[in-house]
Order: sequence, then structure tokens, then C-alpha cells
Amino acid sequence: MASRSTQILEAAARVIARRGVRGLRVEELAAEAGVSTALIYYHFKDRTGILRQTLEFINNRAERYTTSRDPDAPPPSPREELDDTLLLELQDTVEVRENSSAWGELRASAVFDTELREDLARATLTWVQDVAALLGQVQPMASASSLAAAAERLTALLEGLSMRWLSGGIRIDHARDLMRGAIDAELARLGQI
Repeated sequence: MASRSTQILEAAARVIARRGVRGLRVEELAAEAGVSTALIYYHFKDRTGILRQTLEFINNRAERYTTSRDPDAPPPSPREELDDTLLLELQDTVEVRENSSAWGELRASAVFDTELREDLARATLTWVQDVAALLGQVQPMASASSLAAAAERLTALLEGLSMRWLSGGIRIDHARDLMRGAIDAELARLGQI
């Protein structure tokens, strides 16, 4: 059974995905999580604490579903690991839909919220660095600045494709095909530099 704080964070991700950051009310969150508002304040102090920890929860959950492997399977090649890290963000599962929707809502709210903007910038930077490291494993001769730029383009594209897919603008298979093509293009470009 999940801890109470995890239970609250799961509920917060659901509420943010459905109603956005502005629609997050502690009373509704308490009802969604099946806990008291006092318990939420005990664990998270205030609304900012809830948002910060929900962002961290979403990042950790995304890392789990993009890196989990069958323990009996052979280790993935660097290219397979890169593909999985990016393409598993485009899965038609409740968890991925919820995570991606909540991430988009947090990003949109960060436009007007300086504290959230800083937290989101740090989380995004970590994601870009992780993707740059994976790109570097596939193209080890590429410069650090080229890897960082390629990772920035890929993660930005992935966010855009995810939002288009979630909002019904494109089908998931098309989003995945576009992402595969972008990965191929970035790796080819890195190989020429």
C-alpha cells in the first residue's frame, strides 16, 4: 500500500491533469486522496509545497516507466535506451496520459508563477542532460554543446507531440513516428559534426 504522502501526490497529479494548477483546491485534493486537508498541510505545508512535490513525483514516475526493464532481458543498446526514454513518453496508458497532462499544466502555470518556473526549469534541465548523456552514448565523438542542443530539440519536440496527441490533434502512432524520425535526424546530424 502506498504511503499517505504518495497517495496524496498521485491524487494531486490526477487533479492537476484534469483541472490544471489553478483548479487545484486542497479540499478537492483531500477528497480525491481520501484524506483530511489537515494531513495534506502536515505533509506539504502549503499549496506551493504540493506543487513542488507533485512535479518531483511526476518526474520520478516518468523515469520509472521510461527506464523499467524486464530483469531477464539483455541490457539495451545505447540506441535502444535512447529510443525507450523518449518513445515511452508516448504510451496510451492512464499513467502516461496523466503524467503528460499534469506536466503540461504545470508548464503552462509556470508562465505566471516564478517559483514554479524555477522548479520546472531545473526539472527540464535535468531531463535535457539525461537525454544528452544518452545521445553521447550513441554518438560519443559529438561535442557536449552539440549533444545538449540535440537533447533540447528532442525534449521540446516530445512535449509538443505529447500535447498534440493528448488534445486529439494527432494520433499516437503518428507522434511516435515523428519522434523516431527526429531521433534519427539528430543522431545523423551529431555524426556529421
